[in-house]
Amino acid sequence: MKRVSIQDLKARLSAAVSEAESGETILITRHNTPVAQLGPPRIDRVHRGKNVGTRRLTPAVKRGTNGQYLRILFADRADR
Repeated sequence: MKRVSIQDLKARLSAAVSEAESGETILITRHNTPVAQLGPPRIDRVHRGKNVGTRRLTPAVKRGTNGQYLRILFADRADR
């Protein structure tokens, strides 16, 4: 893992972003103490359904639930 100070990062931000884009992880330091990390995005954490982009949007909750939206929401999120 590469270490770079905030001051150096300011001077060459475009190059650091290109390195992160290619898979490198860069540890950003302030006074030699790590404060942040720059790296490639973690695409696997994005939750998408199997039908994304294949058809029109459908509402998650249909009308006429008599105010039981929280019960439906909790049931939908139970597996996460």
